[in-house]
Amino acid sequence: MERKAFHFARVATGNEDDALEIVQDSMLKLVQRYADKDAAEWPALFHRILQSRIRDWYRRSTVRNRLRVWFGSDEDEGDDPLQNQPDIQGQGPLEQLQDERFGSELDRALNALPNRQQQAFMLRAWEGLSVSETASAMGCSAGSVKTHYSRAIKVLRERLKDFQA
Repeated sequence: MERKAFHFARVATGNEDDALEIVQDSMLKLVQRYADKDAAEWPALFHRILQSRIRDWYRRSTVRNRLRVWFGSDEDEGDDPLQNQPDIQGQGPLEQLQDERFGSELDRALNALPNRQQQAFMLRAWEGLSVSETASAMGCSAGSVKTHYSRAIKVLRERLKDFQA
């Protein structure tokens, strides 16, 4: 679950260090506040905490970005740790190139989605949460989740149509 949460936060923030901090903080808060809850409730609770931390990050980054305009930025992008893992499927160079292109385009497409659509898509499609669990995690109604998810799917299908078989 932590690997998925890390990827989720990394897509939302675009920064591995911030994503790791958000995931660690979310896990700590889950244990501190909800250890006494039923284990079946933990995924929705964790994602609600995670989404709250991501929203907090967006608020803080807005202020930081304003300051960076004046003082400049010294961020440097690191390598994606998932890309450094060995390929156990033994794909050929053409398949690897196609997968890399698809992965890059998927990341760009996800980053281009509005925050709520991004959240709904990742919670529903990647985490496998139900509509009600997603609504609880996002702090909105089930109807909003369905709307955001539907819009995200439509945009992603359009952006990734060249990769469909």
